[in-house]
Amino acid sequence: MRSLRICLIASSRFPVREPFAGGLEAHIHALARTLRARGHDVSVFAAPGSDPALGIHPLDVDEFDVSAVARADVSAPPAAWMREHHAYLSLMLSLARSGGERFDVVHNNSLHHLPVAMSSSLSIPMITTLHTPPTPWLESALRFASTTSTYVAVSEFTARQWRDVVHADVIHNGIDIDRWPAGPGGRRAIWFGRIVPEKAPHLAIDAARRAGFAIDIAGPAFDATYFSDEIRPRLGDDVRLLGHLGSADLAEVVGRAAVTVLTPSWEEPYGLVAAESMACGTPVATFARGGLVEVVGAGGGRLAAPDDVSALAVAIADAAALPRAEVRAHALRHHSLETMVDRYEDVYAALAPESRAA
Repeated sequence: MRSLRICLIASSRFPVREPFAGGLEAHIHALARTLRARGHDVSVFAAPGSDPALGIHPLDVDEFDVSAVARADVSAPPAAWMREHHAYLSLMLSLARSGGERFDVVHNNSLHHLPVAMSSSLSIPMITTLHTPPTPWLESALRFASTTSTYVAVSEFTARQWRDVVHADVIHNGIDIDRWPAGPGGRRAIWFGRIVPEKAPHLAIDAARRAGFAIDIAGPAFDATYFSDEIRPRLGDDVRLLGHLGSADLAEVVGRAAVTVLTPSWEEPYGLVAAESMACGTPVATFARGGLVEVVGAGGGRLAAPDDVSALAVAIADAAALPRAEVRAHALRHHSLETMVDRYEDVYAALAPESRAA
């Protein structure tokens, strides 16, 4: 494939760097890194502090402050909301002015409405990956989006959620299999991700105990109240807190786990941690929510009824008995980074000639 000039728009909330705040940041890092390795000219517009090796252009999330009068207005939104709004408004106006001279295609991975709403102002095509369920802001933005914009969903489940609003093809997120090598397994379970109520790691602790497994918890604690109320009281010899680990350290501990336990209390659009775990050969026991149903499948673990801790305990024991080589093979077949990037390159190639002709 010929080299393209690709503009990747990331979320401004967290830097795209190790240790990753979440699956979206890990996804952008892997996509940008692989596209650059394939010879594309990639510019990533992301939060300040992102990995400079990716060709980062920092979004100006820290550089805008409203006047004292505007700040005192009763309708004034939080300062963080205004900084994010200002950052994406600045970016889209810049792309409207000169994006056609700098890029062949724009790939929007942000969760913000402005890139979608202002896509019709661009002289170059845009693809937007839908990483979340429909939100009021994004549904509103779609009414003003370019009629030539292309949409991709990260799972069949997410595509179905958007079906009444917009058609989206499905490209599953992929992981770098080499960065998540096969591990030997072990006797402890593990839960990893953002320690927040919607991920509900306290239920993973309860289910693991019921199944007779000690469990490790790894990830950043973004909700201090939730951590204090639900996680800290459950810590003990059989429940260890590992902290926020980089990918290499995380892959090692996941590879030494008997089973990964996931406990979303919402409909997960995809579930990148499940794919990462399976790449290590570590099977997954999870609530059957959202995209996790298709990501894990029968080959990668076991599913339990949502919020049913007793059923999840049974799933933990059953999943831990699965052959690790077969679990890793499932990840290789269905969640390869190379396959994901191949498919995105096909989308870019289909759109780019329109940009060059314009």
